[in-house]
Amino acid sequence: MQMSRTPSTAMATWHRFERNLDEVKPSKTDINYLVMDYLITNGYPAAAKKFAVEANIQLRTDLEAIQERVEIRTAIHSGDIQAAVEKINELNPQILDEDPSLHFALLRLQLVELIRTCMDTPGSDITPALDFATAQLAPRAPTNPQFLADLERTLALLIFPSDKLAPPLASLLDPALRKEIATRVNEAILQNQGARKEARLRNLVKTRAYAEQKAREAKKDIPDTLDIGLVGDAHNNSNRNANIIRDTLMSNNSDIDPMVS
Repeated sequence: MQMSRTPSTAMATWHRFERNLDEVKPSKTDINYLVMDYLITNGYPAAAKKFAVEANIQLRTDLEAIQERVEIRTAIHSGDIQAAVEKINELNPQILDEDPSLHFALLRLQLVELIRTCMDTPGSDITPALDFATAQLAPRAPTNPQFLADLERTLALLIFPSDKLAPPLASLLDPALRKEIATRVNEAILQNQGARKEARLRNLVKTRAYAEQKAREAKKDIPDTLDIGLVGDAHNNSNRNANIIRDTLMSNNSDIDPMVS
């Protein structure tokens, strides 16, 4: 006869899990290089430089190359899409030539910014926005059904009052769209340069979350809550690197990546 689990057996299972977890001890050096890889890949040169000092490791990368990506990201975050496109083309014209989807996304974001300017200035002329859509987006729209749908949705911003936009339209004016496109641009630049487009640390976090999901679906005996190790109580020394990331990004006036917030 199989015995049902009791609180004591559940606690024992929890302890077994923790003991197994405790046996896996990555070296401090490996962890430091994971953090450094994250800062470099995501384009935080000041943070990378500070962390190199904090962790006493050598910074083996071209900070100027990172700074180029930072300038492009900053331009997109501030809504200066034309400047961002010019900087991308100066870096390597093939980046956008070989990725029509990304190029269209940038041009559409530029149209959004032109429309935003019209909305912010009552009675302003919408001709610049229409001319841009006609010259830059209309010729590309027929090549992809999604392009056409995106263009139509964006132009709908000119029809409805800004305070009465449906959620799908309002989302176009949300700063999150700028961040989304900036991330795609950063990944495209890294890929073009032969680098990984995603930091190892981010990939590990995704893999760990996927493993936990599968374990729960399979009804494995694991604790109800598993700390991912990036954010937790102040007594957990494993959070030191996450705190360094947070502090350096804040001091660098940069947006904190959702992975570490």
